[in-house]
Amino acid sequence: MTTTPPPSHPKLVILMYHQVGQFRRPASHKACFCDTRRFRSQMRYLARMGYGVIGLEQALRGLFEGGPLPSRPVVLTFDDGTRDFHDHALPVLQEHGFPATVYAVTGLLGRSADFVSYRPVPRLMTGEALRAVQRAGIQVGSHSVTHPQLTQLDDADLRREVFDSKAFLEDLLGSPVDHFCYPKGDYDARVREVVRAAGYRSALTTVRGAANTAANPLEIPRKAVSFGDNLIGYAWKLHLKHPQKIKARPR
Repeated sequence: MTTTPPPSHPKLVILMYHQVGQFRRPASHKACFCDTRRFRSQMRYLARMGYGVIGLEQALRGLFEGGPLPSRPVVLTFDDGTRDFHDHALPVLQEHGFPATVYAVTGLLGRSADFVSYRPVPRLMTGEALRAVQRAGIQVGSHSVTHPQLTQLDDADLRREVFDSKAFLEDLLGSPVDHFCYPKGDYDARVREVVRAAGYRSALTTVRGAANTAANPLEIPRKAVSFGDNLIGYAWKLHLKHPQKIKARPR
């Protein structure tokens, strides 16, 4: 298994977004909402401050294969594949030419995201919308079939969630789907190994930290962008130093 990247690598931050749009101030689950105006300001900040917004593929090559990274690398990721990504986030990304990765819940495309516990319940992109964002240069990864807690599933259901979502997306998009994101950030050694067996080359967690602290490509930390983050808070998350090693998940 690939080991943690050496400390000499530039600190790489993978940002985690969910919905982007216009919302009332949420009472909970604030990391699931980002106001469109703040998102636009955040993308301008990355551009003006000289951050190298790169795709996940380049990030993985830099972290685990010795490939080059810009001096201030950032990766943008969006969980769940909600419809507002296509409507609100994608146009802003295109203005700046920024790449991103969207993780789709394949069994609920075009339907309500009934797996969330907050209200209002968002709708997910349709298959056609996913094809459209892929044509626009956005990478699509798997977020399982139904967004369950994977550690609570038996072996057969776990394989279905991990394997079938990959096969569905590859058929829909006509290209390999190499990247997975653990629903609810829930995983353990058994789940990780099923993800590996399915052929994914990376998996993102909800563990907070710089990506350089990853023990391997299937346990990569991120930093969540929250509804209340102004530019000061956003910059703090980008610049905040993290220890070279994070506490490992139970094995």
